[in-house]
Amino acid sequence: MANISVSVQAEDFDPGREIALLSEGRTDVGAVASLIGLVRDMNDGSDITDMTLEHYPGMTGRALEEIVAKASSRWPIRGARVIHRYGRLLPGERTVLVAVAVAVAVAAAHRGEAFLASEFIMDYLKTQAPFWKKENTPEGGRWVDARGSDQAAQARWGHEAL
Repeated sequence: MANISVSVQAEDFDPGREIALLSEGRTDVGAVASLIGLVRDMNDGSDITDMTLEHYPGMTGRALEEIVAKASSRWPIRGARVIHRYGRLLPGERTVLVAVAVAVAVAAAHRGEAFLASEFIMDYLKTQAPFWKKENTPEGGRWVDARGSDQAAQARWGHEAL
């Protein structure tokens, strides 16, 4: 049985605890792969003082659930935990282990499936999740769109937009 959950929240989280919950008490999980996204202090040659992530409540959670469902239909994952924060976020907040923007964790029977499913989910989060990102710099704020490289990464999976 797959252990799948999605959260869209302003609050920080404990990545170690979240990842551990995917395999706790389970003997059918052979690998857990994860990625933790962090707010950088520089982008496109400008210092970043903070970043604001906006979203539509309800709609965003459903979109994240659809992304995880797509991954689940492609790989036999045993569990997935996706947390995406919103609100005002600072570079280097707490420690390098703090997932400030995105955390994805996938449990599977084998490491290859876990890595591929995590990568798939991240590629879709970067291009399909309904978030709007604004970086604030000493020169002012700027809205950030998905990069061409993000679009290319998502396109390699051969799926249409959600």
